[in-house]
Amino acid sequence: MLRSLWTSASGMIAQQTNLDVTTNNLANVNTAGFKRERADFADLLYQINREPGAPVEPASMVPNGVQVGLGTRVVGTSRYMGQGNLQVTEQPLDVTIEGDGFFRVLLPDGEIAYTRAGNWNVDADGQVVNEDGLLLEPAVVIPEDATEIMISPEGLVTARIAGQEEAEEIGQIELTRFVNPGGLRAMGKNLFLESPASGAPIEGLPGDEGIGLLHQGVLEMSNVQVVEEMVSLIIAQRAYEANSKGVQTADELLRIANGLKR
Repeated sequence: MLRSLWTSASGMIAQQTNLDVTTNNLANVNTAGFKRERADFADLLYQINREPGAPVEPASMVPNGVQVGLGTRVVGTSRYMGQGNLQVTEQPLDVTIEGDGFFRVLLPDGEIAYTRAGNWNVDADGQVVNEDGLLLEPAVVIPEDATEIMISPEGLVTARIAGQEEAEEIGQIELTRFVNPGGLRAMGKNLFLESPASGAPIEGLPGDEGIGLLHQGVLEMSNVQVVEEMVSLIIAQRAYEANSKGVQTADELLRIANGLKR
């Protein structure tokens, strides 16, 4: 059997995964806080028919050898954690992080998850929650008679209460950063979980030790660039097509070989 048949097949399989990653980026182009991914490839084993550097004569050796690769595969998906596009909404609970860091939310099982999506809401008890009703951690409770909510770049939350001249402090937003944020485990719903690859969470206030600052009334959208993804789609399509030509060519060679005996 021709090696090229399986080599081209591995290329087609890898491009299928590449297409999956690219289309997921495009599907989330309007998802708040989404970070785009990229498929990373690596070549497979090599069949070494002649070892490079093997001695030929006492004073000479093989300069390059004969090494035939056996295809490719996807070895990882890298998440680009750069800043997403900013959208001014003027909503008091839309908060964006300019720089490094994640908001913390409390999952129903007590575990902490992390997110860049800053489109917060208020539940029936006045607690600040995300779109799925998960509590911001540490908790911030908005008083019923609050007429205005203000969030400073350093995360201090104050409210103007009806009948009071001075704004009242009602909470403090804290952020978390990681040594390798690309190693976080995505769990969907704009949430990430700590993993051994991400490193331990480093908690702090906005503006402290490399953590970004907050901006109220601004929402961080995805960092997907549609033009780049469209180019990636074209490249993936052409690479898939080229590999399919390899399969067709290998099949044609096998047909010719089978036709030798008549």
